[in-house]
Amino acid sequence: MSNLKATAGYSIEEGNAASKNAYHWAQKTFSTRAGKPGEPAQDLAGGFSNEIRFGAERLGIGSDGIGTKIEVAERLDRYDTLGYDLIAMVADDLVVAGFIPTNLSNIIDVNTLNYEVVDELMRGLHDAAQFSQIAVTGGEIAELGNRIGGYPGARMNFNWCSTAVGVLHPSLERPLSGANVRAGQAVVALRSPSFRSNGYSLARRALTKAFGEKWHTAPYSGMKNEELKIDRAEADNQQLTTDSAKTWGEVMLAPSLIFSPGVAAVLDAGLPLHAAAHITGGGIADNFKRVLKNGVGAELTNLFEPLSAMQQLAELAGITPTEAYLYWNMGNGMLLVTDEDQAEAVVGTLRSHGYQAQVAGRITQETDVVLQVGAGELRYEA
Repeated sequence: MSNLKATAGYSIEEGNAASKNAYHWAQKTFSTRAGKPGEPAQDLAGGFSNEIRFGAERLGIGSDGIGTKIEVAERLDRYDTLGYDLIAMVADDLVVAGFIPTNLSNIIDVNTLNYEVVDELMRGLHDAAQFSQIAVTGGEIAELGNRIGGYPGARMNFNWCSTAVGVLHPSLERPLSGANVRAGQAVVALRSPSFRSNGYSLARRALTKAFGEKWHTAPYSGMKNEELKIDRAEADNQQLTTDSAKTWGEVMLAPSLIFSPGVAAVLDAGLPLHAAAHITGGGIADNFKRVLKNGVGAELTNLFEPLSAMQQLAELAGITPTEAYLYWNMGNGMLLVTDEDQAEAVVGTLRSHGYQAQVAGRITQETDVVLQVGAGELRYEA
């Protein structure tokens, strides 16, 4: 195993262990609100958002950031797309649990404040919020000096995180947790046109090894013809795509497509949704297994093809397809579980709202998650 793979694999395993431990400590505080407004749900462990109860009202809450993707923006000196990533990380975590995102608060920690950079960040956040119908109702800018590092020479080094809340969709009696997933149900995939905020530490190491410290200026080529198609949701959601990128920096800066409006449309249409998974760090199997809770697995034989950039990057990093599908979403940003006889209706609804979607497979009685990739099969044990 190369150093690139060893480091990335260790990060995923260590991150999962740390997250589980942190949630364990957080869960010990739930009793402080038992029987009071703000009481958390006790049965949604494993997701990235949680339910808080105010009488009959069920709200969802989740927090996240965009991580080291910020360095790419610092390298390119372009900041107006990161707002899409920030909203996608929290809005899509909420919607996979059945919560429609409504409000967001954010915090920008900077080394030395630069008004123009903050203006670009917030303009992008505004555009992403308009797309996803979210109100940005709070935030803070904290100037922390040398506590914040980043790409040398950037106008401003910063970290950017947010917390979002949402309301349980009125068609649902309780949040989506995977409790109703059964063998024989269908899985629908939504295409992701970018890396999202997903696997950037490994990606940057691979690009640095291949092209040197100025990897962001290295020319990029090799997109597939089928990647030239950009649906309406993608066009509305972002100004930069991997399809239009001319350098590796532009490839890696391409912003996240926000899926929450599409999933909300599926629920609005009254179509059955039993579970959903937001595919970010940890890849398809790791994220999907979080909602496969009844001793079931999945056979995914019709996933979207990996983006050309992801295939090239896997070659540069020297990692196998099994590892690539663990570190990146490989062109599949969300998976939805629905009834087999309603799967095409779900796909049609998503497509009518501008998303690329297709039936990707089915839920199985065995516990493994199996991916058909090219002529081969990737199997991830439960």
